[in-house]
Parts: sequence; C-alpha cells; structure tokens
Amino acid sequence: MYIVTGGAGFIGSNIVAGLNQRGDTDILVVDNLTRGDKFLNLRDLTIADFMDKTEFRDHLRQDTFRDQPVEAIFHQGACSDTMEYDGRYMMDNNFTYSKALFHFALAKAVPFIYASSAAVYGASTTFVEHPDHEQPLNVYGYSKLLFDRYVAQWPAPIQSTVVGLRYFNVYGPREQHKGRMASMVYQLHQQLLTNQVAHLFEGSGGYGHGEQRRDFIAVSDVVAVNLFLARQNGLRGVCNVGTGASRRFNDIAHHLIKRLGQGDIRYKAMPEGLASKYQNFTEANVGQLRQMGFTRPFTSLEAGIDAFMQTTGGG
Repeated sequence: MYIVTGGAGFIGSNIVAGLNQRGDTDILVVDNLTRGDKFLNLRDLTIADFMDKTEFRDHLRQDTFRDQPVEAIFHQGACSDTMEYDGRYMMDNNFTYSKALFHFALAKAVPFIYASSAAVYGASTTFVEHPDHEQPLNVYGYSKLLFDRYVAQWPAPIQSTVVGLRYFNVYGPREQHKGRMASMVYQLHQQLLTNQVAHLFEGSGGYGHGEQRRDFIAVSDVVAVNLFLARQNGLRGVCNVGTGASRRFNDIAHHLIKRLGQGDIRYKAMPEGLASKYQNFTEANVGQLRQMGFTRPFTSLEAGIDAFMQTTGGG
C-alpha cells in the first residue's frame, strides 16, 4: 500500500495519477474534504481507500497500521496558504502532523518523501540547502523549515529513505480548487479566458512591471521526482525541486496570449503589506537533487504551459 497525504490536493492527486499510470492502485488517500470540490481530483483515479485527515491521525496515535504493509509514504498534506497567520493552526498541520508521520515511517522502515517548500528561503537570494540561506518571511515557511531541521537533527540511525522536497512554483492540472493559492499559470489562464486580461503586479524589489522572476516547475516533473526518490534506498536530506532557471511573470502571460490568440496585460499595485513578504526572485539550485540521482531534464515553461492547456482544454 502507498499512502498519499493531501492526496485530493494538487500535487498529491498528481502523484496518485502517476502511481496509477505505472499500474499501482493499492493507495490510501488521506485528505480533508471540507472543500468538497477537491473530489474532482480523484474521480478519474483508482485508489484502495480514502481517510479523513483527522481519522488518519487518530489511527497513527493508536498504531492501528502496525501490521499493514506499506510501500512508501508521500506526505503532501499541509496548510499551504502563505497568507494564513494562525500560527497554532499552521504548526499543528505542518509540523506536529509531519512529526507523527515521520515517526510512523521510521517504525515501518519505509521511504518517506515529504513536501517542504522554497518558502523556507524567504528573503534570501541564494537558494541552496544551507542554514545561511534560510530566512522564511511567514509562519508557513517557518513551519516547513522547522520540520526540515527536526528531521535533519534526528539523532538515531535512519535506514530508510527520508527526503524533503523544497518545491518552487509548481503548476499544472488538478489545481482548480486552490483559489488565490493556485499557480500564476492557472490564474492567468483563467483571467485571459474570462476577461481577456492578464493581471500582474507592478514593479517591486528593483524589478519592473511583471518582471519579477520565479522558478516555475511543471507538476509532471514534481511527480517524477517523488516517484524516483521513493524507489531509492538510504537517501536522507532535503533538496530543491525546481528547474534551476527563473522566468519572468511576463513570460507566462505572453505565452498564454500567444497560444490563445488574444488578450492583454495590465499591471496593478501590490497590496499593502504584501511587499515585505513577497519573493521577487527564486531560482532553485538543483545540485543536491542531481546528486541524489535524478538526472531527467526538466520541462521548459513554454512546453509545460502547452501541456497544461491541452489537459484543461482551454486553448
């Protein structure tokens, strides 16, 4: 059995799809369906069971999975809203819950691949997996960083693979439920389809209008990384998961407009209070991921957008 937490979410459901594509269907999906439309991410997939996150945590505390064979755990479940300021809620979801799963994986000696985030770098302009560059700007980034450090400082020997993935800006199918936290590829595509206008921020942090740069990575590449690492033995650490090449927000808008054959770009002021917490530039150093043996080339932004549009049928 494979366990995918956050399995009805964006990256989690794509991991389930990736498992299905290689013939694996003995999958336990764990999620919170308070946002009921997330079921859309699962209805075309084959799983063995679904469990609410609260129920699953109860089972972990009661050790009811003790005799259940588990192949690997893909821990994608988290509160990923960077604008959520309830620290107790964030730490319970992203730190305490993750600790429980980490200890479960150690007891079972199974691969534990978990979602960290590029938000741990925050104000840094160097994106290398080292404490000197970890400067989170919000409690979300801090919750992810604290768990990375908890795993890194674990004193006992670890026999199985335990790897944290510091996701950069992931985009692709199955993110329609994310609202304001959806990728800019998704949001700009929706804006252009609806109103023929793509809205980007005016200049900030020394960058011109729409010239802020991020490392955008296709979710198909993220899935490939997860599945690859879960098949490895004895890996331990954190690694960046991005393409290693930053691109402008303008690049997304221009390519979408080109593909759709219509649309304009309008620039708007950044909301008050956001500028001090905004990452104007990210670019993953993927050396650690390559050292772990993942050598597959990453999808270009243009090819990724084209694949996304073919999947959604929007252009």
